[in-house]
Amino acid sequence: MDISELGLSVGSMPKGKLNSICDVTGVTVGQVTLDSGDTQTGVTVVMPCEDNMFCHKLIGASFVLNGFGKTLGLVQLDELGTLETPIALTNTLNVGLVHDALVEYMLTRCAQDGIRLTSVNPIVCECNDSSLNDISQRAVKAGHVFEAIGSASAHFSLGAVGAGRGMTCHGLKGGIGTASRLISLGGKTYTLGALLLTNHGRLPDLTLCSRPIGREIDQILNDPKPDKGSCIAVIATDLPLSSRQLKRVLKRAGVGLCRVGSYLGHYSGDVFVGFSTANRIMDSEQPILDAAYLNEKYIDHAFRACAEAVEEAVLSSLVNAQPLTGYRGTSRRALMEFLKKEG
Repeated sequence: MDISELGLSVGSMPKGKLNSICDVTGVTVGQVTLDSGDTQTGVTVVMPCEDNMFCHKLIGASFVLNGFGKTLGLVQLDELGTLETPIALTNTLNVGLVHDALVEYMLTRCAQDGIRLTSVNPIVCECNDSSLNDISQRAVKAGHVFEAIGSASAHFSLGAVGAGRGMTCHGLKGGIGTASRLISLGGKTYTLGALLLTNHGRLPDLTLCSRPIGREIDQILNDPKPDKGSCIAVIATDLPLSSRQLKRVLKRAGVGLCRVGSYLGHYSGDVFVGFSTANRIMDSEQPILDAAYLNEKYIDHAFRACAEAVEEAVLSSLVNAQPLTGYRGTSRRALMEFLKKEG
């Protein structure tokens, strides 16, 4: 469900056709959801391109707003400014297993292309779903990662699916959300898309398009929960950005989170990872490489696009999530339950 179907809108910039991270050409998303009894978890994989990204790397960057997280791969990503694998999202205790699966995937992919792979830097991000999922079971296996990659498409489900299955956002059922914005510059139209894994925030702080709906719902539920959790934002764009410029854009994801009511608490690992599909870094012996980059006088357009897309992606994860009862009978209500009562 798009929030526009509820008569809601975020910001002033135009949206992409799908209002999704997949509005960026070549980007696809694959997911596997595990939803049996106490196991309520999964994996979500963002595929930045169709070809072998180890051979044709993308410009990449990350920004850690609050580092209460267990993400892998960010050190090299920021040092070299290039992305060379898919980006996988899962739960906290499955990070190592998913990382190993991405290594296996890249080994196989490179072998098919006649390349001997001796080093690779997978990006794996996490949120902790232990309230609704028996996280100690480490249910996500390599086969699930391969299945998610194999099923990757421009059309994917939102809400309590994939890595978002067991996540809680502002005290309600959270999960996977997405949105996109279009940027017109120099007679061309560029796209910026966001995919979020939402597991953060307090219910009383939840703001729906400037409306303090969290306080209204909190009066009904009277079940205050602390600001414990995390949020992962994956930002994709076809705007030609350097790694440094991309990092500046990623920082504005925090604006989007705050506009929905996040105060970025101590326990919240707020990690943003992004890439541009505009300049591919080929394996070359040339000492000088040519690339086009955004004139920074115009970077405010990208800042606003990122903030708007992230704000809407948080709401997208909430309005698409269904209520869930998981580990040891723990349950989370869904935002739509309360919006429907109003209707």
